Amino acid sequence: MQTNLNQQLETMPVRRQEQLLAFDRLLTIMDELREQCPWDRKQTMDTLRHLTIEETYELSDAILEKDLPEIRKELGDVMLHLVFYARIASEPQTGATFDIGDVLNSVCDKLISRHPHIYGDANGNTVVADTEEKVKQNWEQLKLKEGNKSVLAGVPGSLPALVKAMRIQEKARGAGFDWEEKQQVWEKVEEEMQEFKDEFNAETDEIIDRERAEKEFGDVLFSLVNYARFIDINPETALERTNKKFIKRFQYLEEQARSNGQQLKDMTLEEMEVYWQEAKQFT
Repeated sequence: MQTNLNQQLETMPVRRQEQLLAFDRLLTIMDELREQCPWDRKQTMDTLRHLTIEETYELSDAILEKDLPEIRKELGDVMLHLVFYARIASEPQTGATFDIGDVLNSVCDKLISRHPHIYGDANGNTVVADTEEKVKQNWEQLKLKEGNKSVLAGVPGSLPALVKAMRIQEKARGAGFDWEEKQQVWEKVEEEMQEFKDEFNAETDEIIDRERAEKEFGDVLFSLVNYARFIDINPETALERTNKKFIKRFQYLEEQARSNGQQLKDMTLEEMEVYWQEAKQFT
């Protein structure tokens, strides 16, 4: 067995060998920390969970900022967490259920089975999928064959609502349930917006049914997410970029006000608007 491994390593490009050695180094350090560091010994999957979510958001921020050095750093942090979970799962107190090798082989097996247009199906037959849409449709059908009772079963319940809406729509499309033309989708957006405006007119002070308003507003957002998908815009990314833009402009407003001896609470909206328009030149 060792001879076969050595032979495989020798036939690999040098850079691949270096990558494997780097991964081995991480696994070795993880073993040492788990055995010797009081903090690392104390961690469980539950205690790591919120930290992993935080690291994932930090990676997301770095990607939006197109900060490659930061992306490299954050990828390392996420990789550490993945290795940490696998190490915990391999220990006797958790039943030695699996280790990192099982994790990697499992995802490799899944990738091969989910790409029959590349590797062939279980019977060795070639499957044709020459477009992205066809690949997605095949993917959803394969998951149903693997035991999923619904196309939407693979959408995590804990996803943020905006991301979840997009994933729901993508999966429904993979099953063939979708609008045919983007114009139809935009007409749906206009329909939902008009319904909301008709029922909850902003020009009056009439008390509204907030529960019903929330439902209708949800319909507006869902239809907008749908249209964004049709024109190849990621709504989560679009909203986050707007968030970042607003933060930069608002912080410019604060800085300019301070530099002129002003405080926002004492300024009129018209005075603030002057700085806001200036900020638009830089963001």
